[in-house]
Amino acid sequence: MKKIIFTEEAPAAIGPYSQAIEVNGMVYTSGQLPIDYKTGLMSDDVEVQTEQSLKNVFAILKAAGVDPENVIKTTVFIKDMNDFPRINKVYETFFQGNYPARSCVEVARLPKDALVEIEVVACK
Repeated sequence: MKKIIFTEEAPAAIGPYSQAIEVNGMVYTSGQLPIDYKTGLMSDDVEVQTEQSLKNVFAILKAAGVDPENVIKTTVFIKDMNDFPRINKVYETFFQGNYPARSCVEVARLPKDALVEIEVVACK
């Protein structure tokens, strides 16, 4: 049976989807845009966007009762692969030593013209 995960400490979904779903002890987040849930605004700096996307992901994980060390897979969508080193610099501050598996893909365009979007899979 699936359980919908929601927190007010991350932006609400901008479409017909949930922030995350838990099923059989696994939590699957939707892609998190770098929107500040308090202001509804988004920076134009890729490092700030990466940090905000991860803060949003971690807020959802907290609402699901999941320790960030239990993230097993991340998918990072970026607008420009040239930003990869800057994104990595921020990313590694959230996952220190106990790195999850990861995919990173360049995409033509992201919702709200974001530069980065991040989703994760975690276990309880």
